[in-house]
Amino acid sequence: MPTRRAFLTGTAAALAARPSLAAVSETTVTAAPAMAQIVPAEYGPTEVWAYDGAVPGAGLRVAQGTRIRRRFVNRLPQASTIHWHGIRIDNAMDGVAGLTQDAVPPGGEFLYDFVVPDAGTYWYHPHSNTLEQLSRGLTAPLIVEEAEPPEVDRDIALTINDWRLDENAQIAGGFGNMRDGSHAGRLGNYLTANGEGDPQWDAARNERLRLRLINAASARVLRLSALGLSGHVVALDGMPLAVPEPFADLVLGPAQRADLILDVTAEAGEPAYLVSEERDGGYALATFNVTGTASAVARPAPAALPPNRLEPLELSGARAVDLRMEGGAMGGLAEARIGMRHDGGHGGHMGGPVGMRELVENGFAWALNGVAGMPEAPLVEAARGETVRVKLVNDTAWPHAMHLHGHHFHVVGEAGTGPARDTVLMDRGQTVEIAFVADNPGSWMFHCHMLAHQAAGMMTWVRVAES
Repeated sequence: MPTRRAFLTGTAAALAARPSLAAVSETTVTAAPAMAQIVPAEYGPTEVWAYDGAVPGAGLRVAQGTRIRRRFVNRLPQASTIHWHGIRIDNAMDGVAGLTQDAVPPGGEFLYDFVVPDAGTYWYHPHSNTLEQLSRGLTAPLIVEEAEPPEVDRDIALTINDWRLDENAQIAGGFGNMRDGSHAGRLGNYLTANGEGDPQWDAARNERLRLRLINAASARVLRLSALGLSGHVVALDGMPLAVPEPFADLVLGPAQRADLILDVTAEAGEPAYLVSEERDGGYALATFNVTGTASAVARPAPAALPPNRLEPLELSGARAVDLRMEGGAMGGLAEARIGMRHDGGHGGHMGGPVGMRELVENGFAWALNGVAGMPEAPLVEAARGETVRVKLVNDTAWPHAMHLHGHHFHVVGEAGTGPARDTVLMDRGQTVEIAFVADNPGSWMFHCHMLAHQAAGMMTWVRVAES
């Protein structure tokens, strides 16, 4: 049975009530400082940055095909944007400061106006000084309902975050410290889901749950299992699996999502748990106290969700490019060129290679294809509709969660192509080949979503022609 950890060394979670499904015409989202009770009440509230006063923000739940018009109001002490993570969006709405739009200054506004083409589980967060702003609480779910959703008793979005708190339950500073940047990233010491801790819910045996898991942590890799719950993974990164996979042990890197359909198998009088597996044992992320029976018999396995429409890959003759990850602690990076830096850092133009000491003095610890920071030239310039294959080589001692904006890709292996994703978690020393159809025109960021790694140089971009 999972146990609770003490304050600042434990994990905890809470599930928010399901928002009502409604068409969205135009709403406002405000980013501003706020106070939130994310730890036990005896420690007092934590100063956070929040969307509309809550961590995570209440978010949106809309029908597939909805047009969203959302006016972003910045009441933060620094410039910000909103990136709609995983949505195949118009490039001008992607929210990347310095690449797709200017950052919105304090007191400023920006109107995001786009259509959500794909059903699934998505989320939004800043893409200007992302490491600090996300670590201070700026996250929210974006749920896009299928036209024919599966039959479940409850549909719950669970936004999981990892906070680094000091002894006063306040967010620790040091966002640019090079130890985080060159190692595993900014790992926290207090895990929450939907901004709450130590949750308890009533449930019934054979009740069917849809849990939409969002790893909104800046660096933590989640390893998840269950007790008293049994079922299937039906979607990854918003995209349905052609055949649902039995849920056993699930690994979610930063920014990744998974949709689970789980049945409560615990007997009445017993708890059921979604569990975070860590070095010293398993800890409850969600607890369901079983008090009755929803059905006398177990339900059949869920069917596949309706697929989203993706252009088919044409691997034969596809353009092939390489992307090598270098640097970090124990990485042996001797030199690299310094590129331009987007996302809240300084700019510049690439000159000749510089040594590691000068890289570190400029806030860099990583390089992609020999460039630390955003290169002036894209990784690839693709014609619209062209299939692109990228061989990712992790020549470092650390894992990386590589996220491509504006598209979903497939991992290509000997057994064929895997399910569509927008983020791939790569272990140290691993080589992975991905392929995608470049069907969304514009300039799209491609970076590590261990956000301290991104800030310390691990970013590039792709350009897709208008026609």
